[in-house]
Amino acid sequence: MTPDEYCQQKAAASGSSFYYSFLFLPQERRRAITALYAFCREVDDVVDETADAQLAATKLAWWRTELAGLFAGNPQHPVSRALAPFLEKYSLERENLNDIIDGMEMDLTQSRYLDWANLERYCHRVAGVVGLLAARIFGYRDPRTLEYARELGIAFQLTNIIRDVGEDARKNRIYLPMEDLKRFNVTAADILHAKETPEFRALMEFETARAKDFYGKAFAALPAVDRKSQRAGLIMAAIYRTLLDEIERDGWHVLTQRISLTPLRKFWIAWKTWIAT
Repeated sequence: MTPDEYCQQKAAASGSSFYYSFLFLPQERRRAITALYAFCREVDDVVDETADAQLAATKLAWWRTELAGLFAGNPQHPVSRALAPFLEKYSLERENLNDIIDGMEMDLTQSRYLDWANLERYCHRVAGVVGLLAARIFGYRDPRTLEYARELGIAFQLTNIIRDVGEDARKNRIYLPMEDLKRFNVTAADILHAKETPEFRALMEFETARAKDFYGKAFAALPAVDRKSQRAGLIMAAIYRTLLDEIERDGWHVLTQRISLTPLRKFWIAWKTWIAT
């Protein structure tokens, strides 16, 4: 299996909405974004699939060493080898890739977020930075496009957090800021025990509005000159925003359900967005 094939398999197996946006890209950009996505999956899987936090920290430290080798011209892992040809071409920076690992390490050291400032830092590292790297791969002429990409990445992460409230609670994780829970009279125990109340629905309405605000800020920041080159990101946005709307329409039953879109619907949204942009 070649490094590119390894990354392609990793991306396809995930079933992620991101995969559908890659299908419409030119081959070289598709190879680059698929390698970036595979890197994100690798370090995310370290946290999700390793029960021992110390062992997970050791594995993430290995990835930092691997990044150093990658930027020194000596990549070993298939994902690093797949990324190597695109570092200079698309200005993929070591600092940004390390930021992603920083975000994963946050999951090893905390399971609660006191306020929005702390959660935003996490969202920036695990998603906003990915948006910046993806925008460089897709191509841009106006630097304001990087602002769009960061805001959109945070919108995606907030959508994930809303979708996965119940699933995360079963792992004793609550990403919703504690200050928000207090504001709406929801306790951590309510979430951990899947207690759906009018107060919880009001909290979720608030969090959904915040996510929508980030989508709005992202779209407003995207310059017209780069709209076409950023179509893959707009496909992701269309899929994720549709998912957020579905969760809201369903009444935010996220404590006991995990709302998702079918592969066919994702592909249809991707196709419509590509044609319309």
